[in-house]
Amino acid sequence: MNIHINGKAYPLSNETHISVSSALTLHFIEPQQSTFAVALNGDFVGKSDYDTTMVKNGDSLDVLQPIQGG
Repeated sequence: MNIHINGKAYPLSNETHISVSSALTLHFIEPQQSTFAVALNGDFVGKSDYDTTMVKNGDSLDVLQPIQGG
């Protein structure tokens, strides 16, 4: 299985699908304290759904963090 997180490929040899929460542990080396949003194949996923929303082969996650400026 292969998924993409922010354009980077993550090959997962023994998985057929994983939750968004599990996929985020691949992306974040350390637990995140900041706010971020997640989109699965372009559709936003609510934080309460991270554990129950499954990521399948070929899916793409976008992790978006707020940008400050003025």
